[in-house]
Amino acid sequence: MNWGAVVQETSVVELVYVPTSADATGALRARMRATPAGRLQSWVILVSGIVVLGAFAVTFTVPDGPSLGVTVLCLAALALCVGAYVLMPALQGRQVHRMVAPQGEFRAVVDDIGVRLTSRDSETVHRWPMISRYAETDALYVLMTPDKYGVGIVVLPKRGVAEPADVDRLRNILDRNATRV
Repeated sequence: MNWGAVVQETSVVELVYVPTSADATGALRARMRATPAGRLQSWVILVSGIVVLGAFAVTFTVPDGPSLGVTVLCLAALALCVGAYVLMPALQGRQVHRMVAPQGEFRAVVDDIGVRLTSRDSETVHRWPMISRYAETDALYVLMTPDKYGVGIVVLPKRGVAEPADVDRLRNILDRNATRV
């Protein structure tokens, strides 16, 4: 009998899933909210939209009334701002999905060492120092690299767990090993 041994329970959560375009889009949106670079991008788009709206409002105060050219230009610029904010993550998500979709089903094993992802043609291990931050959405856990841009991400869809209780177990592993942002 070893009286000095400390028993540490390690938990492991396994996920099995086929990546979807919605997963990639949701991950990119979560990354945008969680990183300084993503928040700056959102802020720039928002300020640009406000400036365009202000210019549009000013065109109605000129004595001759708004000109057709300025009105069209303002509306086009406003559409561009809205499109950049709403459509850009969706378009990028579709591109990311096209890259991973040929790999078919993914299997992720998450434990206190890190995350091991296995697909048809690859196996990758991400240890916790490499993915030290995470964001949670209704459908995903999005693990990110520690840099301010969140360049590297690992997407873990909650639907991939075997039992609903595994979502909480997975969150506990993430809380022990990464910082929630």
